Amino acid sequence: AAYPNPFNPTTTLTYNLDAAGQVKLSIYDIQGRLLTTLVDGFRDAGIHEVTFGAEGLSSGIYFAQFEAGSRSVIQKLMLVK
Repeated sequence: AAYPNPFNPTTTLTYNLDAAGQVKLSIYDIQGRLLTTLVDGFRDAGIHEVTFGAEGLSSGIYFAQFEAGSRSVIQKLMLVK
């Protein structure tokens, strides 16, 4: 989950892992181009927070893709400047 959303210029992405494992959290633009990978590696079980800063990006829709094990979730993010 992202909070705040809409955001300017940062939002905090929170995710909860039931078990430790590989995690990947990436940000994409509206055309599906990868902008950045915020998390890519092993994480312990529990609640984690990552901050996404969009200072150099223009207003618009972005997507956060969270992958852990067989689970994949995409959340729409709205940057409003």
